[in-house]
Amino acid sequence: MLGGFLVIGGLGVVIGVGLALASKIFYVYVDPKIEAVEDALPGANCGGCGYPGCSANAVAIVGGKSSPASCVAGGPDVAAQIAEVLGVEITLKEPDISRPGCYYGVQDADVKYLYQGINDCRAAALLDGGAKICPIGCLGLGTCVRACPFDALSMGPDNLPVVDTERCTGCGTCERLCPKHIITLTSTSERMIGEYVTDECTAPCQRDCPTGINIPAFIQEIRNNNYESALAIIKEKCPLPLICGYICPAPCELACRRNLVDEAIAINPLKRFVSDYEMQTGKHLTPFKAPGSGQKIAIVGGGAEGLTLSYYLARLSYHPTIFEAKPQLGGILRYVIAEDRLPRKVLDHEIEGILETGVEARTNMRMGHDFDLQSLFEEGFDVIALTKGGFDSRQILKPDPSGYDASVPSVFTMLDFIYSLSKGKNIRESRRVVIIHSGLEGLELARKCRDMGAQKVTIVSSLKAHELPIELQDAKRLTAEGIIVRPSTIVTSLRGISRRLVRVAIEETDPIGELPEETMTIRADTLILAAGRLPEFVFVRSEEAEGLEPGEIAWETIESFRTFPGGNDGICTPPEPGRISDSSAVVKSLLSGRRLTRAIHRYLTDGTIPPIQHLVCEADAVLDVREVHDVSPSERERPDILDVTGDSKRAWIFPSEYPGLNEASAKKEAERCLRCGLICYRKQK
Repeated sequence: MLGGFLVIGGLGVVIGVGLALASKIFYVYVDPKIEAVEDALPGANCGGCGYPGCSANAVAIVGGKSSPASCVAGGPDVAAQIAEVLGVEITLKEPDISRPGCYYGVQDADVKYLYQGINDCRAAALLDGGAKICPIGCLGLGTCVRACPFDALSMGPDNLPVVDTERCTGCGTCERLCPKHIITLTSTSERMIGEYVTDECTAPCQRDCPTGINIPAFIQEIRNNNYESALAIIKEKCPLPLICGYICPAPCELACRRNLVDEAIAINPLKRFVSDYEMQTGKHLTPFKAPGSGQKIAIVGGGAEGLTLSYYLARLSYHPTIFEAKPQLGGILRYVIAEDRLPRKVLDHEIEGILETGVEARTNMRMGHDFDLQSLFEEGFDVIALTKGGFDSRQILKPDPSGYDASVPSVFTMLDFIYSLSKGKNIRESRRVVIIHSGLEGLELARKCRDMGAQKVTIVSSLKAHELPIELQDAKRLTAEGIIVRPSTIVTSLRGISRRLVRVAIEETDPIGELPEETMTIRADTLILAAGRLPEFVFVRSEEAEGLEPGEIAWETIESFRTFPGGNDGICTPPEPGRISDSSAVVKSLLSGRRLTRAIHRYLTDGTIPPIQHLVCEADAVLDVREVHDVSPSERERPDILDVTGDSKRAWIFPSEYPGLNEASAKKEAERCLRCGLICYRKQK
């Protein structure tokens, strides 16, 4: 008996010692911060953070690989708790919400066959991509609904998913499971700076609207008598809808599918109708403003592009300030376009709405005379964006004929440079010159610069070597002259110190479509552009400290208009292909303003500006239909012109008060909209 106790007791002691040693040997240290962060997370394990579960995300957050605000299910409260644990500050952002992008269920769309298989969209998609002819159409079997961990989705009577925005946390489960990628996460912020891509459902009018208004959606709201909602949709893409209602050439109407039956929808008059509605109320629609960091951004130029940029930056909760050389904002809209075509009360109303979003304006301030990059950075601005316009703007500014545009240190248009040389004006001596040009004029200017004392002149061209004039292909002879020609090359950044240019960053673009192996910089104290305007440069502070004297500030530009990797665009490429000066229409300026907004917002929030893949505007072809069926002809509604004075065609073109659609006509016209998708449209059965 005693022996048995001793044996059992001895085994117990041995096992205990073994366990104690094992606990010491195999002990895994757990950072108390990770435990605290994991305790703060909701434990939903939804994967919306990009990690397989809350534990993995907690490790990533503490390790600096994930943001304290990465938990979409927890929201701002959880983000604040985690930030308190880590002792850091966070910048809140607007949460993403799921949004279906298909508008016609299986019963309303054209189908290839009747599917009677497994009740799962992923299984149905395996059979020739699904029953719908449209390659991205919702298959309607509810896989996303069943997968939603927060019961935020349900199937509607049209066999399309419906999102409960109160319950949706933006975890992205539905987006990941949808085999057609037709339900995606989005937000007002993302829509404001986004552009259409080929794998989303868009109507022809949407795709041809330069500023990208969701035209079918706002017309739908007019049909439902929700005029403020219609205007809110328009202002996600266009901050000057009433101005566009007067002067936009309406390319969207040329693409309207109604043209296949009778006549295009009166899209522009409908846009003006809801804008007139806002103006008649005597107030401006209060726009949604996303949470943000409040960083200060200076915008040089108060025309359509600068106003657009300031409006969307304000809606993203930055603090934009416009510096305008003229006494009033508006640029060409105010100082070039005739008032009987664009009434000034309309312009003033739109500008007041933009200023009410929190935009500051300083007028009678000319860059290069009253302020410059150095003074703006010293004042605390984080970003400085140029939206100075082109030839027309130069005319209204009436620049000093004895000099040249000195907005950006040592950066000139070729026109200014040659003009000043011809007049014998005093241009500062340059030692290292970069000329962006592809012709003999650039070579002639390079030789002039050499004659003026430049030690080295580099000619940069996006053309391939064999596409250049023969005189620019003789590299050996040109090198002997001190001229270097760089074909297949673009300028991607400028770098300077306070009031002088120091370096120019370049990339080779051949072969197009491949990422450049590296970006190199060349020393330069002068840059000459073969363009009619200074591009939309965006300046930020640089971390570069080499060569800085006390009180000096290093700066550099960021890319803003590049849309695909390995492309043929640099920062000096015009935003509108084929045009080297002003935009061809006000809507093109609005698009440039929104693209600038995206670049600045991405840079300040993510540190990088990722390209947008598969842009509709760059696609060779987008799925469409060439004929429509089961659509009854109907006459287009027109404005009541009885009150317009004048008895000639001129009255239609330049009336003092061009009439808009009245409410009855607008609603009737809205009913004509076919609510098109890629190939679907509303049929009148």
